[in-house]
Amino acid sequence: MEMGEQPKPVPLTSPRDPAESRNPYVFIVGAARSGTTLLQRMLDAHPQLAVVNETYWVERKFRERNGLTRAGEVAPVLVPKLLESPKFHHMGVSEDDLRRLLREADPMPYARLVRRIFDLYAERRGKPLAGDKTPGYVRRMDRIHAVWPRARFVHIIRDPRDLFLSMRDWPIAKTTVGQDGTWELDPAVSTALYWRHSLAAGRQSAAKLAPGLYHEVWYEDLVASPERQLAQIAEFLDLPFAVEMTRFYERRHRTEAELSAAIDRRSLRARGDQWMPPTAKLRDWRTQLSSTEAERIEVAAGRFLSALGYERSAIRPSPAVRDHVARVQEIFTRNLIARGRELPTDW
Repeated sequence: MEMGEQPKPVPLTSPRDPAESRNPYVFIVGAARSGTTLLQRMLDAHPQLAVVNETYWVERKFRERNGLTRAGEVAPVLVPKLLESPKFHHMGVSEDDLRRLLREADPMPYARLVRRIFDLYAERRGKPLAGDKTPGYVRRMDRIHAVWPRARFVHIIRDPRDLFLSMRDWPIAKTTVGQDGTWELDPAVSTALYWRHSLAAGRQSAAKLAPGLYHEVWYEDLVASPERQLAQIAEFLDLPFAVEMTRFYERRHRTEAELSAAIDRRSLRARGDQWMPPTAKLRDWRTQLSSTEAERIEVAAGRFLSALGYERSAIRPSPAVRDHVARVQEIFTRNLIARGRELPTDW
């Protein structure tokens, strides 16, 4: 599709017909601090697509069968469990909404209930399609695909050295990357290992999807050429390109705040509701990382760094750095396994 060419809008079924619903339509995934929120805001600005900012409950409830029967059908206890889920209020769906949706079918398959929840989210936004941005789903795309086989996935990838700069300033970095017990030992190497695991596990999961459902985008390309990259993503999603996606930052209020009474609006104002446009070099490892940190991240990132087209600062890493990274990786890997995380085949 040429930049100026406008494809025809995707044929859409009525959200009132849950059997034919195309929702959840797309999942934005990737390592934390990779630009998933930026991409979510861009795609959410599309006139046909509403993208909620994180769920986590969607896949987890099905995997844990928490409130479901063995056959994957909804049990009454699921309603309070959903309402108690930390991220569920992002959908703006009340207890009355849930019970009304459950009356549509008895028994109600979980897959259908989730479709209807996303239908409702889209309908209240005045749009036909709804998606989700949850970074951690990068490792579980195949499991989501097994339940919602038409869902698409956009995986955003960022240079791990710049990702570490963002992670280092993030208040909850230790509880994200630090889950595997090496943050205090070396936060730079820990971040690189977390990035590598997310990328390798994500690509391994994506290999199990049906053709045409997976797309990768580089954060650096998205920031440098947002219109071109968004045009490619829109084509992947079978949606017409919409200039509103490039002007997302002109919107001043989070959709979640508008939909959910559970969010304290005073807290929202205290945090600030201004969104920045894509900004190149906001973080630049070449000037903001020490040479030692950059070298350690490059060693920990392994072959993926060069395979993704990222330049290296250290052509021949020192034996001391290699030994240090190997020690951290051994602990990181042991803790990954202890937490029940599957190791990618090329780990």
